[in-house]
Amino acid sequence: MLFILVFPLIIQQGVTQFVSLLDNIMVGRLGTDAINSVAITNQLIFVFNLAIFGGVSGASIFGAQFAGINDHKGLRHTFRFKMIFGVIATTAAIAILLLWGEPLTMLFLDNETNAELDLTVVTQNARDYLHIMLIGLLPFMIVQVYASTLRELGDTVVPMIASVAAILVNLVFNYFLIFGTFGFPRLEVKGAAIATVMSRYVEMLVVVIYTHLRKSKFKFASGAYRSLYVPGKLVKDIAITGSPLMINEIVWSLGTTFINQCYSTKGTFAYAATNINSTAWNLFCTIMFAMGTAISIILGRELGKGEREKAIDLNRKLQFFNVAVHIVMGGLLVVVAKYIPLLYDVEPEVRDIASGLLVISGITIPMHSLVHGIYFAVRSGGKTIVTFLFDSGYTWAVPAVIAFLLVTFTNLGIVPVYLIVQISDSIKMTIGLIMLKSGFWANTIITKEKTA
Repeated sequence: MLFILVFPLIIQQGVTQFVSLLDNIMVGRLGTDAINSVAITNQLIFVFNLAIFGGVSGASIFGAQFAGINDHKGLRHTFRFKMIFGVIATTAAIAILLLWGEPLTMLFLDNETNAELDLTVVTQNARDYLHIMLIGLLPFMIVQVYASTLRELGDTVVPMIASVAAILVNLVFNYFLIFGTFGFPRLEVKGAAIATVMSRYVEMLVVVIYTHLRKSKFKFASGAYRSLYVPGKLVKDIAITGSPLMINEIVWSLGTTFINQCYSTKGTFAYAATNINSTAWNLFCTIMFAMGTAISIILGRELGKGEREKAIDLNRKLQFFNVAVHIVMGGLLVVVAKYIPLLYDVEPEVRDIASGLLVISGITIPMHSLVHGIYFAVRSGGKTIVTFLFDSGYTWAVPAVIAFLLVTFTNLGIVPVYLIVQISDSIKMTIGLIMLKSGFWANTIITKEKTA
């Protein structure tokens, strides 16, 4: 059951993160100014992405349990809720980023700590990149709504196919538009944004068209847009259970952004190096991301059926498998840490810092994989207030505070600062293990609706 769910997710995540690395390398060939402008803008887009993920995930807790008892009407209602939320959130995000995108970008730039940068070029690149990327927010949201619902039904293949198609479009047109090959104009940073937006629309078309051509299989899609009706009780339940999850993703992403902003005060080289590190880290955490989704779906289905003890037993096995895999992945990252930065056309200092950060990331991946798995296990039973405190509450209370204090009151370089911040998550891991052992999270939260 795990491999049926997780293998397509691993392929999807793996190809996505590998191409993201290639994208990052292509932009990196344009120099440090370009890689910083794209990295800063993507940090702002990252907040929107996680806000959508959080809102969708709140409804998906119910969707997974409805899927577990084959309640297609309940699943249709959760789908509608996701879509309504997504439209509202996307509209708000576009307005905010149009009005305040540039001031937010400037939070990562400082004339003293980024003296090596041409701030005029970085600011202009960031503005151009952001305005193009805004066009891709709507299709991104629609894909998340559809793909999450398909995964609740156990279909991870269709989202994988859509993602791979989008990734190929992104990769090819990145090469064409960034560097101006095969007769295309050389658009550099703008080209990277255009290629990404194109890929978003391709992914959306594949998922939406396939789903609605297979209504006999995906029964929730039949009549999904016939009305905007969602039962008041379900809206209330999702709001109560899901709101902390949505708020968590936003607050956690803001916490992560704050930590990265702290890193950026260590200078241009530090921020470029952390961008290289995070891109490579995402690639090596492909299985971690897939396992989180699989854990949530598998446990949610069993809890929807009322199989509490089985869910607890499955969780124990899934967490063990997750950590064992990431001991291997972390070791591989440590081995290749000194080679990855060589792919970028950046200063030697950036490469040295990035290598150090990658070694630390490799050593701490097993710990982060367990924390990630615990988050999804606790979430599957609807304990979203607990997950809020465990995730974003902890992020702001511990690593964000540590990062701020270290960059403000010490002269430590970015590598030791990053090491201390990463190690601080050992506290979070300990808290998570205590929660898992208690079993308080394993709950059924749905009531079956009349079939339609």
